[in-house]
Amino acid sequence: MRVLALSPGSLEDQLDRLPALADICQKLNASLQVACDPQQAAPWKLLPCLDKLLPFSFEANPTLADWANLLGCVREPDFQICINFAEGQQVNLMLSMSHIPKRLAVEGFACTDQVSVGPGWTAQRLNPFLQALGLDLKADQFRLPLAAEALEEAREALPSGDGPLLLLSPSGQGNDWPAAEWHQLPETIKSRLPALRSMVLPAELSLTKRAALVANADVVLSSCPVSQRLATYCGTPLVALGAEAADLPERQEIRCLSRPQELATLQSSDVLTALGF
Repeated sequence: MRVLALSPGSLEDQLDRLPALADICQKLNASLQVACDPQQAAPWKLLPCLDKLLPFSFEANPTLADWANLLGCVREPDFQICINFAEGQQVNLMLSMSHIPKRLAVEGFACTDQVSVGPGWTAQRLNPFLQALGLDLKADQFRLPLAAEALEEAREALPSGDGPLLLLSPSGQGNDWPAAEWHQLPETIKSRLPALRSMVLPAELSLTKRAALVANADVVLSSCPVSQRLATYCGTPLVALGAEAADLPERQEIRCLSRPQELATLQSSDVLTALGF
């Protein structure tokens, strides 16, 4: 069986859709092709079920020729299911000519099954797509299937020592927790826990390498939405600065602290408490 996903949006949007598409493909023994912006495609490469990426920039005002090319790509293989996260007349016109028998979307005249976004945290809200296929999503159980080689390479990049590893991942945005606070925090913790190891997650690394470092950490402190999702999918304890509690699963090892507009005034004592100090 082949599944097609039409997936516009940001890197965070792609990450939010991973558990649903991975679960569909696993339970139906299906392969996956994804049409998305090539700049945002990295999350899909983490899934073993991925067969092919179809580069398509939904937000870049695609021309009629672009849509015709995409139609050619989706008509050639024998897709049984399309999970469509795109909206608009053009995508629906294209899908109506695709001959894909089951087309799921929140809205659009081309969908055969119209679904509504469900309750729960961000990834779990896509459960209605699975329910339309007779399945049930437990997004909190999803874990990134990282290769042993990637995990070993990440371990070799970690600071030496055998103490717990605190991985810092600031967003770098203008409203982030101040840089001086990020810099001082590990030193403050070391005064109480001398064996602490800490490092900043390099934002320029590939998503796979970032995920492998996250998986090797003992705790992640992050104001970056991408790193917060990686920690969630790796099962790594997380203190998520500026994250809405409704966007992440309810786990004892996940704590959301402050709001984005309040990070500039967030006290380090509150962060230390959230980290267990």
